[in-house]
Amino acid sequence: MHTIIEPFRIKMTEALPITTRAHREKQLKAAHYNVFLLNAQDITIDMLTDSGTGAMSASQWAAMMIGDESYAGSLSWQKFEQTVREITGFTHIFPTHQGRAAERILAATRLKPGDIVPNNSHFDTTRANIEYVGAQALDLLTQQGQDLYSDKMFKGNMDIEALEKLIKSKRKNIPFCMITVTNNTGGGQPVSMANMKAIKAVLKKHNIPLVIDCCRYAENAYFIKQYEKGYADKSLLQIAREMFALADGTTMSAKKDGLANIGGFFACNSDEWADDFRNLLILTEGFPTYGGLAGRDLEAIAVGLKEALEFDYQHYRHATVQYMASRLIERKIPIVRPAGGHAVFLNAGGFCPHLSPADFPGIGVVNSLYVEGGIRCVELGSVMFGRVGKDGKEMPGPRELVRLAFPRRVYTQSHFDYVIEVLDTVWRKRQQIAPVRITKQAPFLRHFTAHFEEKKTAARRRIA
Repeated sequence: MHTIIEPFRIKMTEALPITTRAHREKQLKAAHYNVFLLNAQDITIDMLTDSGTGAMSASQWAAMMIGDESYAGSLSWQKFEQTVREITGFTHIFPTHQGRAAERILAATRLKPGDIVPNNSHFDTTRANIEYVGAQALDLLTQQGQDLYSDKMFKGNMDIEALEKLIKSKRKNIPFCMITVTNNTGGGQPVSMANMKAIKAVLKKHNIPLVIDCCRYAENAYFIKQYEKGYADKSLLQIAREMFALADGTTMSAKKDGLANIGGFFACNSDEWADDFRNLLILTEGFPTYGGLAGRDLEAIAVGLKEALEFDYQHYRHATVQYMASRLIERKIPIVRPAGGHAVFLNAGGFCPHLSPADFPGIGVVNSLYVEGGIRCVELGSVMFGRVGKDGKEMPGPRELVRLAFPRRVYTQSHFDYVIEVLDTVWRKRQQIAPVRITKQAPFLRHFTAHFEEKKTAARRRIA
């Protein structure tokens, strides 16, 4: 059959808040034009993130009921450890309350000022944790990956030539290299197995460890199975194991491809890394067999990590993203192509050619989608990835994107049809999207709490 159905039944429903335009305009103003500061009851379709926002399965809920809350060495921990080791093959496994905790401890124990961490593209918390300790997070995305509209597959790949050049000049400053799968910052684009093998070969020559940011490892494995030669007959688990076998360590937010609402982990093979990580984990997160999580959370993650590797689930999820992407392309709405694994990314720069990066077009698009239809999404542009220079002037980010992330197993086709309709409406009135300025910001991860206001210009017109 050509129709791809949801490979699950719905056993419980939750009412969606249906609000008026006047209500949304009032709430957005009260939230200082930052959708992160809106309350859930003011959102109709929430595509802010796919992190921890999914619906858990009956098997996950059942597993939570037998959660063992022993402080040390619980049965739930043993199940969690066994599952993570089965998938990743790593020797040392440490649960954390979420992925950024694993990133923070890794950065605190392995980095010092002046160090450089290359990656295909660092996401916001990874970059912030590296920079917080005085190190540099360096993106080495391929030229193909920087082309927003190319339909080539595996646009998340790292530039091998650039990596070799960096190592040649800065080897002593590189304690480890990272690769993010899939590449969230670059549009949810996958990394090929061939590229990961090439990265490993370069690093091995110089004795540099490789760390995988594996938040969406199962989605990346699906791309490899579907589009990389030699993997069509392999299971997603087999592909995942091959990916992890190339690495020396991994950080994970289980709120993505763990299909859980909270949790994460760090895993590695080095005894030295493990000792340092364990000591700081105990100080800041909890005993190493619970890492800030309840036993029931460990149970849910153990089940979710395996469910994410089910082919039918991944096939449905990717088809859903592709469904929206194809209909936006039909309408000439500029999006990152091909569709990523967990979201549709709008090119806000192309959406709003009348706005410069200094006008933060991504924030304008995000706020317009909320006012028009109660949809919440997120800017991945000069607010999230730009910065203030030493001269006090704004330095723009590499691109101006808006991400509409798909919570896992939450929305149905009619919801996505509604989102497409709202996007089409805003697209037709895009010239009315106003520029904004920042009025308040934090030194790190400013996009979470920043305050904005619309710039007063003679040409300013509100969407009506």
